[in-house]
Amino acid sequence: MAGSSITRRSFVSAAVAAAGLGLAACGGTQSQPQTQTTGSVATGTTSTAEPKTLTVFAAASLTESLTEAGDLFKATNDGVDISFNFDSSGTLKTQIQEGADCDVFISAGQKQMNQLDAGAASGNDEGLDFINHDTRFDILENKVTLCVPEGNPKAIQGFDDMAQKLQAHDILLGMGNSDVPVGQYTQKILAYYNLDETELANAGCITYGTNVKEVTSQVSEAAVDCGVIYKTDATSANLAMADEATEEMCGRVVYPAAATKNALQPELAASFLDFLKTKDASDCFEKVGFTPLAEV
Repeated sequence: MAGSSITRRSFVSAAVAAAGLGLAACGGTQSQPQTQTTGSVATGTTSTAEPKTLTVFAAASLTESLTEAGDLFKATNDGVDISFNFDSSGTLKTQIQEGADCDVFISAGQKQMNQLDAGAASGNDEGLDFINHDTRFDILENKVTLCVPEGNPKAIQGFDDMAQKLQAHDILLGMGNSDVPVGQYTQKILAYYNLDETELANAGCITYGTNVKEVTSQVSEAAVDCGVIYKTDATSANLAMADEATEEMCGRVVYPAAATKNALQPELAASFLDFLKTKDASDCFEKVGFTPLAEV
């Protein structure tokens, strides 16, 4: 009985020892691939450029042309993506002021850029300092146009005719809000014709859009009898342009561009701004009616 008991204990001990060896072996088999996987990932990271995202805030009127230019930039810069935020320049200015991540800002007017640029000669009334002034340049010029819906139901012939019909309360005009550059240019045109914007709005002769794309849609959908938008937006939307505003009526429409002081990708921002001065980028802008000002 005693021998039999010893034999059984020996068998159990041997079985436990074998199981322990088996577990140890399994543990070694699992850890080895993990080490190899980690080494493989590290090697891959070393040989491939780290992905980078450039954040660009740009006036809504640049939507089509800047997107196309951005695609060209990405095609020649592996691992680079661009996150575009297109809206009215006033809205973008506020977002930057409130701390939104932004590497490059392109405004449809000098006013919004000046408000953020402590290095601006004038217009920095709030003392804001968000723009890297050394990177700033004028990139494009646009034109302000009077557009009409398909068929031009009210037979509006131009700005002179628009002014007369507004004065008679015969038409509905679409224009941008007062914090939107295209709206500010429209206000100058109304003042040029001695028209009272408040009186016309109260009389139901003016309706507003939060950015130029909204006004463009109002004209395209014939929700208004005419609208004041940029030449580029009219071209992109295939709208009929009844007239083009002169510099005397509303000044020049010049777009400034710059990197921000808080850019998360300052080197990439500088590279992108340089690219926007090239002929390839200029071709994208000219397609929709912009005049490039900084081509090198």
